[in-house]
This record gives sequence, C-alpha cells and structure tokens, in this order.
Amino acid sequence: MTKADVISVIKKNILDNLEDLNEADIDPKKSMKDYGANSLDIIEVVSTSMREINIKIPRSELADISTIDQLADKFMEHLS
Repeated sequence: MTKADVISVIKKNILDNLEDLNEADIDPKKSMKDYGANSLDIIEVVSTSMREINIKIPRSELADISTIDQLADKFMEHLS
C-alpha cells in the first residue's frame, strides 16, 4: 500500500464523517479541524481508517499528529 492509498482511505473516511466536503477540497497538509471536525469526528476517522488498513497504533503515538499528511506517515510506519 502506498502513501497515496493511505491518504485516499483517510479522505474517504473524512468525507463519510463530515458534511459539505468534496474529496478535491481536502488538502493533506491541513488538519481535520480545518474542515470542521471535532474530537469525536477525528477519533472516528482515525479508528475507521486503521480498521480498513488493518493496523493498530497506540493512542500515545497519535497525540502529536496535527495534519492528515502526518497521520498518513504514521500509518505508513506501522504498515512496514
């Protein structure tokens, strides 16, 4: 799985959880909060994405992540 694939999964889950967004609107350099996500939305996106990709990441490793791109990088670390 490539980083682009991981970002695609994350974007799909963002679109499933947030309203009034198109995939083209989502910039991986931004945070989910920039798109109006609250903490519960973020937890849902992250946990659903991890389930789809079939990885488990301790919450402590996710604490410092602020952008979608950083989240994808963290997912990639656990894929290899």
